[in-house]
Amino acid sequence: MNRIKIFNKTIWIIAVAAALFLGMLTGCAQQEEPAAVRIGGLKGPTSMGLVFLQEQARSGQARQEYAFTMAAAADELLPLMIRGELDIALIPANMASVLYGKTQRGISVIDINTLGVLYMVSGDGSIDGMESLRGRTIYLNGKGTTPDYVLQYLLAAKGISLTDCTLEYRSEATEVAALLAEQPQAIGLLPQPFVTVACAQNEDLKVVLDMNQQWDLAQGEGGSSMVTGVTVVRNAFLQEYPEVVKNFLAEHEASVRAIQEDPDKGAQLAVAAGIIAKEPVARKAIPQCNITYIDGEDMRRALSGYLQVLYELEPSAVGGALPGEDFYYIP
Repeated sequence: MNRIKIFNKTIWIIAVAAALFLGMLTGCAQQEEPAAVRIGGLKGPTSMGLVFLQEQARSGQARQEYAFTMAAAADELLPLMIRGELDIALIPANMASVLYGKTQRGISVIDINTLGVLYMVSGDGSIDGMESLRGRTIYLNGKGTTPDYVLQYLLAAKGISLTDCTLEYRSEATEVAALLAEQPQAIGLLPQPFVTVACAQNEDLKVVLDMNQQWDLAQGEGGSSMVTGVTVVRNAFLQEYPEVVKNFLAEHEASVRAIQEDPDKGAQLAVAAGIIAKEPVARKAIPQCNITYIDGEDMRRALSGYLQVLYELEPSAVGGALPGEDFYYIP
């Protein structure tokens, strides 16, 4: 009888152990991939490299499930990342540094998605360099924003102080574009696609300075790049789903390559995604938006140098302190 009890007890223990083991396997299988990767993007160049991936996700051809949220401003996406309601976000480079501080090192940058998109626009043909801006009035949107800091840095690099010219701020880029349409001899600093919109509204307007080129001239050989947008991930998500993040990076890179090779189709998809309102504007703007995919050490080198410039100009632009090395995700 005792042998029967021992035998039954052994069978019970084996059954329980098997059930626990199966439960662990099921749990692991459930953790291999989330129901959907929640991605937040901005309506502008920062998210244009996503449009082919969005199309693949809609048609069920992507490697995994995605849920996209498009916002008008970074301020709408940052709280969602902080609360864990987004897994990945495409945001301005300096805001990624701010978010890193606010989350106590809770996010990492996984790629650069956009380089410089700022251009000086005017109907005044006498502007042929930064020195030409001395004594002039320049219209731009957002005091204390990235365009403001970039302009101040480039002026200072040429020895032009803020007392040597006048910076007139407007609340939105659309206001600067409208002003230039009415006063083509004025000078305005605009990002794409607003550059294309402004030039379409008045044929006398044209790009007089590519600020990306001016940045490269100021930095010299081996210097940093102007970085507009980066892609960040919550570290908790990265740690739980490393393969999912790896898959996203591969699909993001392929999507960027697709829009570079086929901007016409990219324009259609950008309108469908609600990133740009009009297809003709998107078609003209995309080649000038410097949409890119840079990861690894190249990403770290370009981004760290750019943040260093902003920090030296105004520490609050990057959240009061430069991020640590763990800010940069190097696979």
